[in-house]
Amino acid sequence: MRLPTRLLRRRVKSNKSDFGHIFILAGSRIYSGAAVLCASGALRSGAGLVTLGIPESLALPLIKIKPKEVMLLPLAETTNGFLSSQAYNKIKAFSKKIDILVIGPGLSRDSSTQALARKIIRNIARPMVIDADGLNALAGHLQYLKNNMVLTPHSGEMARLLGSSVQKIERDRKTITGKFARRYKVTLVLKGHHTLVRDKKGKLYINKTGNPGMATAGSGDVLTGMIAAFLGQGLDSFSAARFAVYLHGLAGDLAAREKTQISLIASDIIAKIPEAIKKSS
Repeated sequence: MRLPTRLLRRRVKSNKSDFGHIFILAGSRIYSGAAVLCASGALRSGAGLVTLGIPESLALPLIKIKPKEVMLLPLAETTNGFLSSQAYNKIKAFSKKIDILVIGPGLSRDSSTQALARKIIRNIARPMVIDADGLNALAGHLQYLKNNMVLTPHSGEMARLLGSSVQKIERDRKTITGKFARRYKVTLVLKGHHTLVRDKKGKLYINKTGNPGMATAGSGDVLTGMIAAFLGQGLDSFSAARFAVYLHGLAGDLAAREKTQISLIASDIIAKIPEAIKKSS
């Protein structure tokens, strides 16, 4: 698959604001790596600016492990180190400065954090990529979905959204994703073997890149960052999701050739994004 010219060619007089400011609400005391992986996936996929909104106690630890290019926005947290609902006003104010909002990787299912996620999804008018615990917060609250959102569930998360079972989702992935995307007017990425991308108009992309070695912690966080980066560079939701899914799988295939499937980790996928882009140019 060849990437679109919009991604491959940049104007000589470009500046970082031309390629999107991605604001990622992610991480918790026990899931700090998800935030870093998501941010790294966005940076390697061309985002102009990336800011991580994290529980305030994570700021110092993440300074030591995050890419130097990623900015941090420390936010109010619960006593257990999860984002608190008290962070909402600061998040809302900062969101006026950004282009794309990511919510979910490593947030946790803490009740205060889940309430915060729902309030953000319901009230902040920015294109969003919703993953992981952002999706879990939406179970039973699908009325908050809007047409500027990309959802990235695996089958377990999709089952929770629909109050169904993983077995039922896996039996009829095409039909279920098609109905969901049309009903809620979102772009839906159902991850797994031959990941599906659906949009509100019924378009379908079936991905053929990727391998079982990518079934590893953090792989989905990388994909979420890649989708956000492509949105920030001006692609529509369906195209951003489709190209990100393809490149993510291709990077995973390239990494598996070098590391083997059994030894593949999410950071290996990030390292191969540039080579995957070259092969798709």
